[in-house]
Amino acid sequence: MSDFVIQGFEGFEAHGSRKRRAISESKMNAVKIFAAIFSILLLCELCVYFFVIPCLDKVEISWGGLSLYSKENMNGVISSCANKKFMNFSASEAKSLLLSVPGIESVKVTKRFPNKVYITVNERKPVAIMTTSNNGHTVSVEIDKNGVLFSGTGKPDLSLPLISGIPVENIPEGMRIPQKYRVLLEQIDFIRSRPQNYFAAISEIHVIPKEYGNYELILYPIHSRTRILTGRQLKEEDLQYMLVALDVVNAREPNVEEIDLRYGSITYRTKSESPHQMTGEFRE
Repeated sequence: MSDFVIQGFEGFEAHGSRKRRAISESKMNAVKIFAAIFSILLLCELCVYFFVIPCLDKVEISWGGLSLYSKENMNGVISSCANKKFMNFSASEAKSLLLSVPGIESVKVTKRFPNKVYITVNERKPVAIMTTSNNGHTVSVEIDKNGVLFSGTGKPDLSLPLISGIPVENIPEGMRIPQKYRVLLEQIDFIRSRPQNYFAAISEIHVIPKEYGNYELILYPIHSRTRILTGRQLKEEDLQYMLVALDVVNAREPNVEEIDLRYGSITYRTKSESPHQMTGEFRE
């Protein structure tokens, strides 16, 4: 009797073990099937991400650094490549087209899967205003510290000084003025970066070309009819000296036509008299 019980128990245990193994194998197969399905779906998604979308979808362009120009204007500039698919979009072509705009100094174009294009532009910052001839008409253009002419698209900046006398009649937008005048623009840019707005007191800076490639400057104050003669070096100290000399001379002689600061002393001239020289030091 006991032998029968033991044999029956062993048979039941063997049957239970086989059942557990079958359940375990069934779970493992389900996991394998799930993993296979997941791998196939992931592979399909990767194919769509890396091949289908770049080949079929148009690029989505994001702009950065725009201030003077609008996104619509810039999209129009690169319209020949903006409507292309991602795989056909040429970053070098877009960069070349944008650099053809006179008011843009530099461009960075980055492509990112599956259809994103990020474009960051660095616009030129004007330091002065000039006038030039365009089809027989005189137009105002802005100029940056590197001497590049370009048309501003926003409201005119009244803090920018007007420069005249530089031969720019036949220089189109996007071109640079002659090398010898660019140092003047660098000086203006530095002075404009100072806390004091010196150019708010100056309406015009006139350049007088001299022999051997040199030049001198005539400054026209806004609230005075007296013009100021100075050398080619335009410094913050010179503008401070000019303002002090203008006050001192006008206090002595209200009918002064010209003040000459070129030689370290103050010489002024009225409309009806010969030049007068003042003594004393007025530099701060």
